[in-house]
Amino acid sequence: MAWAGLSWLVDVCFTLEACGMTRSHRREIELGDAELEILKALWETGPATVREVMNRLRETSGRELAYTTVQTTLTRLEKKGCVTSRKAADSGQAHVFRAKVSRERISQSRLRALLEQLYDGSAAPLVVQLMETERFTPDEIVQLQSLIERLDDVAVNKKKKGKGG
Repeated sequence: MAWAGLSWLVDVCFTLEACGMTRSHRREIELGDAELEILKALWETGPATVREVMNRLRETSGRELAYTTVQTTLTRLEKKGCVTSRKAADSGQAHVFRAKVSRERISQSRLRALLEQLYDGSAAPLVVQLMETERFTPDEIVQLQSLIERLDDVAVNKKKKGKGG
């Protein structure tokens, strides 16, 4: 697979299924493509000015966005609670932006929305489809087996509690 391991999928599936969060318990964060692309740049670089985000986008995707476009998008992300900003101490008027939400939080939000839209809130059909259509490395298979064992343990513990044990 193209992903660097499946730990994100394991964590998301474990959180969604085992913790009973297949239904949306947290507000979904709705992001447009440009907003997500800028957030990715901040996750990769850490705190950055508008110009540094522009440069990162040019390096990673070849996209040439206007300074004002990046600035406006960062301002929208700040209003949505996804980034924070502060004036840079050494650069006069420049602001430094930092991601306020993690990649994992956005991933969970988007997966939760996908589950609701396509699978009536159930994570299992999505995982089954991924397992049937994607190729996994031996390490990823071990991670999936570990997830299944953790889910089995949770299910057994829930059954025991339900029987008064």
